[in-house]
Amino acid sequence: MIKNYNAFKTVNTTITYMIFILISLFVFYPLVYVVAAAFAPGNGIANMSIIPFGDGHTIHLANGMKITMGNGFTLDHFKYLFTKTNYWLWFKNTFIIALWTSILTVIISSLSAYVFSRFNFAFKKSMLMSLLILQIFPSFVGMIAIYVILNRIGGIDTLWGLVLVYVAGNIPYNTWMVKSYMDTVSKNLDEAARIDGAGHFRIFGTIILPITKPIITFLGISSFTGPWMDFIFPKMVLRSADKQTLALGLCSFVSDKKNEFTNFAAGSLIIAIPFVIFFLFTQKSMMLSMGTAGVKE
Repeated sequence: MIKNYNAFKTVNTTITYMIFILISLFVFYPLVYVVAAAFAPGNGIANMSIIPFGDGHTIHLANGMKITMGNGFTLDHFKYLFTKTNYWLWFKNTFIIALWTSILTVIISSLSAYVFSRFNFAFKKSMLMSLLILQIFPSFVGMIAIYVILNRIGGIDTLWGLVLVYVAGNIPYNTWMVKSYMDTVSKNLDEAARIDGAGHFRIFGTIILPITKPIITFLGISSFTGPWMDFIFPKMVLRSADKQTLALGLCSFVSDKKNEFTNFAAGSLIIAIPFVIFFLFTQKSMMLSMGTAGVKE
């Protein structure tokens, strides 16, 4: 009986590891291949080896098959980005848009969530339901209305117009998400603070925000990362060459009858830098605050 159990446990562990390795290959291999393409000579990826890294030499097998070990190494694609394109300008525009989107989304969503969580007023449930219904429809449904509104207020071909689009789209879901987190915070803390003479803004700033720091940090990160990967709305709003974002600039390498996939890979690789820096600066506060959050009644 014990032998059968040990055999079953061994088989179960083996299958688990095999599934884990298979999933890891599906997840990490495309990422590794993009990194290899960023440093590979040439512009296309059609002739690249399935083995990402190596000096490019070929191994001849006994059955006549050939395996190319890697694709070589070059930094020409990065030099090309910074000397012959407007990559720095695309990067700066995207960073400004992402930063202001993150800041405004955090401020507006957290304040709105506090109001819905702590106050009772007419049509509160109807307004919350409206916010939820707005998330059902894809953002593309309102593209014509968005364009008309931006055109009326002079937001077309401006960075602030694109920020306005992102912030407006982020508010409904994020308000719901932060409100649900704030609902877990005991209202006894608010009442104790009011006895000491604290007002709503002081309660929000000194009690609610520190406790809800994990969800606020997540909100800031998710709002910051969104604009870096969006293509549709920048394509609709921005017109001038000096207003382009990274998504628009990089897509020009693989469109308009171009085949510069390695330049596209190099540019995509550089985009990871702000995300890594952002994570390094926020991971400690997230881990520390996770241990003290979620005070319940």
